[in-house]
Amino acid sequence: MSGAAVDFDRMTTLGDVARYHREVRPNAIALEFEGRATTFADFDRHTDRVAAALLAEGLNKGDRIAYVGKNSDHYFELLFGAAKAGVVLAPIGWRLAPREIAYILGDAEARVVFVGPELLAHVRDVAVLMLDQPVVIAMEANEYGHPTFEAWRDGAPALETPPPVTPADVAVQLYTSGTTGRPKGAMLTHANILATRRLAAEADMDWNRWGPEDVSLVAMPVAHIGGTGWGVVGLVNGAKGVVAREFDPTKVLDFIEKDRVSKMFMVPAALQIVVRQPRARQVDYSRLTHILYGAAPIPLDLLRECIEVFGCGFVQQYGMTETTGTVVYLPPEDHDPAGNVRMRSAGLPMPGAELKIIGADGEALGPNEVGEVAVRSPANMAGYWKLPEATASTIGADGWLRTGDAGYLDEDGYLFIHDRVKDMIISGGENIYPAEVESAVYGHPHVAEVAVIGVPDDTWGEAVKAVVALKPGAPEDPADIIAFARTRIAGFKAPKTIDFIEALPRNASGKILRRELREPYWAGKERRVN
Repeated sequence: MSGAAVDFDRMTTLGDVARYHREVRPNAIALEFEGRATTFADFDRHTDRVAAALLAEGLNKGDRIAYVGKNSDHYFELLFGAAKAGVVLAPIGWRLAPREIAYILGDAEARVVFVGPELLAHVRDVAVLMLDQPVVIAMEANEYGHPTFEAWRDGAPALETPPPVTPADVAVQLYTSGTTGRPKGAMLTHANILATRRLAAEADMDWNRWGPEDVSLVAMPVAHIGGTGWGVVGLVNGAKGVVAREFDPTKVLDFIEKDRVSKMFMVPAALQIVVRQPRARQVDYSRLTHILYGAAPIPLDLLRECIEVFGCGFVQQYGMTETTGTVVYLPPEDHDPAGNVRMRSAGLPMPGAELKIIGADGEALGPNEVGEVAVRSPANMAGYWKLPEATASTIGADGWLRTGDAGYLDEDGYLFIHDRVKDMIISGGENIYPAEVESAVYGHPHVAEVAVIGVPDDTWGEAVKAVVALKPGAPEDPADIIAFARTRIAGFKAPKTIDFIEALPRNASGKILRRELREPYWAGKERRVN
């Protein structure tokens, strides 16, 4: 069945999505989470209640709320319910340190925060770091006295007249770390999320066809566009979404087997863990049609193994939070187990997306010339929350968004990523910025100066390494420095290893020569990204 089977004319906002599917498939399962099934009729009714409850809290159109927790079906009720009220949801990574969570809550000016059970014990730690205290709603039953989501949702009066919501209104604010070390809130509108889905469906690409029989596995974290975006795609297409609380490789196999999953999105590091499970070759994959993967290329040896085990089509996805996820795709037919040139590419622009390569002078470059990758697409974000200068430096007046990736286009329009302009590290699908890690390490009493780089890692793609120059007489104690960093930032961002050096290499103006530090670890690699 073609993806165009749903009527996109009737779905211009997320609220419309819930209303439309309640009408056309009320009894079909929209979401399933740990034995709890929600029909599309229930989903629309529950999201109406969420909208009413938010308005009853005194929230107005354009106000922000936040979610801190692992994946849940109730997260998507919160997202769509907030969208109906014109309220913007900012999901926050549950693995972040309390001070990082407190910063994002404060920056977003979140008036209500919804907290998963794994984070409730940290609420007080976060609260002491904040000037303004948001209302706390617990997503599940708890011993701390916080009202629970279901009781809060169902205790609200009926939704009488919701505020008018337009496709240009912001629906979700996803935080992405920046080169300054401070996370920035990328504002994604209803049109950003839905317009490209329509264009992709109308293009009728085989791998993007959805039908009511499809089952989608939502296993990537909802604080990322890969989790939230993938969950929304299934709901838009009227498919059943099986929500995994968190990525667990053994449970992924259970979901595929028991829930008859047909489509899923994962990062290559996660796929590697799943395919290496002892029972991976004993599972029935007959219902699995496509695996979409992103955040990193897939090593050819791993791809061969995955094609052999899963026996389905593979589609690489390239994009970023600021482009609402995928803007470039490598279709299944370009995935050759024997290897080919295109396997090294990110692929072709999605329908509606344009690509160009920009040189140092800002002018467009020709085929096979390396420069900064720029994207123009209906999915380009509205901008960064309260950061007009950062927005202007990222998105030009002509609508082209500078990705910060260096690459080139070949004669056939395939995008090849060569390096990263902004030094970002991608480890296991997580974006990590050196400035943020350096700030955490720098406060250690033994550290005189530090530079953080990404080095190749067979499991995670890249691993975080800190290169440290110590203060005179200080001992080399990498474990202590790593432990110190982990008290200040999330564990996945902290350095995995530390090298010690007399002094960091700098150019004439004093800038650290990070590329010089990286070079020994990437010698012999075709690309400086993994």
